[in-house]
Amino acid sequence: MRVRVPRVLRCLAVWGVALAAVGGGTVPVAAADGGPEADLAYHGTASMAFGVVDVRFTPRNHGPSAVPDATVRLRWSQPLAFRQVLPDGCARSGLRVVLCRVGALAADGLGERVELGVRLRGAPSEVLLEVDTVWSGGVVDRNRANDRQRVLVLDTGDEYYF
Repeated sequence: MRVRVPRVLRCLAVWGVALAAVGGGTVPVAAADGGPEADLAYHGTASMAFGVVDVRFTPRNHGPSAVPDATVRLRWSQPLAFRQVLPDGCARSGLRVVLCRVGALAADGLGERVELGVRLRGAPSEVLLEVDTVWSGGVVDRNRANDRQRVLVLDTGDEYYF
């Protein structure tokens, strides 16, 4: 069965307004470019002791659409040591960058916690860690404020929250 959607509703869908019910189902919120919209966020802790940075965070999708797959970038202001042992799903991408697969995230859902430790070159007294989404499976995130985190981590062993 075909349902005719009035032109005004089709235009609203293109501009990111959710259509509550069309033909018995719901239509995901569409961003201006026509893709579904989600809101990714990363919150966790980072600590450093003797040049080793431990990072733990949980990805979250505030919705309204599910994310089929996502990848987060962790970038340090200091270069990483040449040899690293990274968890499954994480890979080095340059002198200061590690990419980690977050996986699928349901709308308004939590992902699996990501935990990794990296060794920095030398023994810096501080490092700036930047966390952001680099791939979201075609889903548009217009609220980039909560998926871009920056945290200054001092070599004290203390946990710094982001």
